[in-house]
Amino acid sequence: MRGKSLFQKMAAAPHIVWAVMFIVAPMLFVLYFAFTDESGKFSLSNISSLSGYSNVFILSIAFALIATVVCLLIGYPLAYFMSKTSPKMKKILMVLIMLPMWCNLLIRTYALMALLDNGGLLNTFLENIGLDKLYIVGSDFGVILGMVYDFLPYMVLPIFTAMTKLDHRYIEAAADLGCNPIKTMIKVIMPLTASGVISGITMVFVPSISTFYISQKLGAGKIDLIGDTIERLFKNTSTYGVGAAISLVMMILILISVWIMNKFSDDEGGIVI
Repeated sequence: MRGKSLFQKMAAAPHIVWAVMFIVAPMLFVLYFAFTDESGKFSLSNISSLSGYSNVFILSIAFALIATVVCLLIGYPLAYFMSKTSPKMKKILMVLIMLPMWCNLLIRTYALMALLDNGGLLNTFLENIGLDKLYIVGSDFGVILGMVYDFLPYMVLPIFTAMTKLDHRYIEAAADLGCNPIKTMIKVIMPLTASGVISGITMVFVPSISTFYISQKLGAGKIDLIGDTIERLFKNTSTYGVGAAISLVMMILILISVWIMNKFSDDEGGIVI
């Protein structure tokens, strides 16, 4: 028993060291800079300056919520359709969903710019058929579209996992009791797959609210979100503390989101990471 206990401790040691170095230590650095001034003395000036960034917080949360809702509206029917197909078709659709995730986020964003830019493929096609250009890049719609495009698989996969684990006897029982397909969806399928929905919402909302590259490229530098603000503040040593304070708020938001996910998710929903 002692040997096993020692082996377990040794096996866990690399993971503990990794967590301390790359999770705990950075969080402590953020806390330090958020509550100190340039001289290293304790100060609340960085926290008090957050009121000047309220519009950035509101805009970032609004964009993340819109992108999450759109991903849910697209992802839930798609996951339901995937769960009803044959095993072979499931594998094909799963590969198609996962395929964009095999590419780097930067590459996917540049590919989307090549399609949607003012001189891109979409607008070139519209001009050739005599229609006006669609000015998507540099607009709010373009940024939200980029979030949906990049993070949609994170919504589909947990919901699909929950649906594949769904006991179809409940659906048969609902049909025997006189429920039509709509009532079955609302009263049976949706409640039983709620944990997958919550997982998907969390997995889309968290990266959406913290993104900065999508807003920089598809927003053409016109839209400033929380991630963009943090990056800009950390590039200037005199505003390090303010950037750390905003990062602290972001960490709190993310921790709240994860807490909500853990509270309402169960083993049936599954989380695909």
